[in-house]
Amino acid sequence: MKPQKLMDLRRRLSCFLQDLLEPMGRKERRHWARVYLEGLLLDGERKSIEPLAARLAGADVQALRQFVGQSPWAVEEVGRRLALKMVDLLAEAEVWMVDDTSFPKAGKHSVGVARQYCGALGKIANCQVAVTLHWSGAAASCPLGWRLYLPQEWCADPERLAKVKAPADVSYRTKSALALELVDQMLAWGVPPRPLVADSFYGNEFDFRKELRQRKLPYVVQVEPSTVAWDTAPDIPPPAPNRRGRPRRHPPWEELPRPRSLSNLAQTMPVEAWQGVEWREGSRGPQRSRFAVLQVWAAHAWRNRRQLERPSEWLLMEWPENAAAPSKYWLCWFDGPPPGLRHLVRLARSRWRIELDYRELKDELGLDHYEGRHWLGWHHHVWLVTIAYAFLRSEQVRLKKNFWCDLAPDA
Repeated sequence: MKPQKLMDLRRRLSCFLQDLLEPMGRKERRHWARVYLEGLLLDGERKSIEPLAARLAGADVQALRQFVGQSPWAVEEVGRRLALKMVDLLAEAEVWMVDDTSFPKAGKHSVGVARQYCGALGKIANCQVAVTLHWSGAAASCPLGWRLYLPQEWCADPERLAKVKAPADVSYRTKSALALELVDQMLAWGVPPRPLVADSFYGNEFDFRKELRQRKLPYVVQVEPSTVAWDTAPDIPPPAPNRRGRPRRHPPWEELPRPRSLSNLAQTMPVEAWQGVEWREGSRGPQRSRFAVLQVWAAHAWRNRRQLERPSEWLLMEWPENAAAPSKYWLCWFDGPPPGLRHLVRLARSRWRIELDYRELKDELGLDHYEGRHWLGWHHHVWLVTIAYAFLRSEQVRLKKNFWCDLAPDA
């Protein structure tokens, strides 16, 4: 890069960081934050502190370790400012995306590390896991929130938690509960709500979807084909009350119609229900398949005779041309009439961007390179990586031909 271009880039970085670094307080913290961010943005295979510092003139390893691992700057306020900045920048967002990502680890002392499913390796392995929420449009996306998942074995061991300096009030939370915490945080920060998309790990949970409906948050979440549902409302009136005892709120379990699996419902749909939809232009040409929509009532825990409030949802099904059977299923809910089929398909098929985010965060910016063991250091590192990623997203937007948003006061 030519000196003038490098100078211009650093000036834009200064403008981008001006309000984000303010909550860090003291001037030396803001200085080392800038040094760390420049180290993340520079080329280099390893983005842990020592190799990062070796690439930067005047960098001090000990000072960087203290800043990342121990300095008590306001992580949540930095995150809030960054979220609102990116919402303003990527204003044409379509969805909120929720997922989790893993960080393979060799040792067992880093906060939250355990033998658990590691998506990065595709098997059970020693790793950390984080739940994230991303703001995403058709052309760009960016994480807005992070939650580190602590397995039950960690939460049941106060001595182990103390060693990694975890907060005193930390307790076990499922990944779905952490995702809902992120949703609530975004709503509290004033991030404009968008339909939430997630894979079947989250979509399969009846209670997770119920919590989203209570927040009036639309969703399009993938579910397994073995999920069972009714295609007519299971609203048989309860029997007349006896003179003694409380009146029944629900009909007897035996009188309910038998639900069917989603795969069975899909294969009994009439041929004319399936429509070809092209939802985006991919690297190999137009993305196209056949889809159908059906109103359903989910029958989770039906065999356990759980009496649940079962509102209607929309079942979106994909059956590719020439495939022997339907391939994917999504349950959808909107606080009002659902969008058209093409829009629904675009929402369901938008989740691919989160995998791109994870890959770039790790490969380009060293998201999974942090070698510290403590709670605070891990959270500082992931937020600094997120700031670096957000800056790169702002540079990509700047280079668009139809650029429409002023990012900085310079020309």
